[in-house]
Amino acid sequence: MATREISVNIPGDLDPVYSNRIQIAYKEDEFTFLFLHEIPGTSQARAKSIVSISPRHAKSLLAVLAKSVQDYEQKFGQIKPPESAPQSESNVTIRGYS
Repeated sequence: MATREISVNIPGDLDPVYSNRIQIAYKEDEFTFLFLHEIPGTSQARAKSIVSISPRHAKSLLAVLAKSVQDYEQKFGQIKPPESAPQSESNVTIRGYS
């Protein structure tokens, strides 16, 4: 496979976004990721970004993310999954976006 280089222009006023929760929706022609910042100690979250991609790009994202996690674990050690979440954490309904 040939290597391709892409020049990326990152605007100076682009702010980094932190997300500690994600909602994923899909339909036939797209996957939509709603990145949220859940405010600790409350039942509120703030939407930080909404990103939609094609199913083909979603499949590529899955492969790239799996490879990145594998590389991370080789460098820093295995990522331990969270211990079983309390019942209130395992079934969360997100209101305000559909």
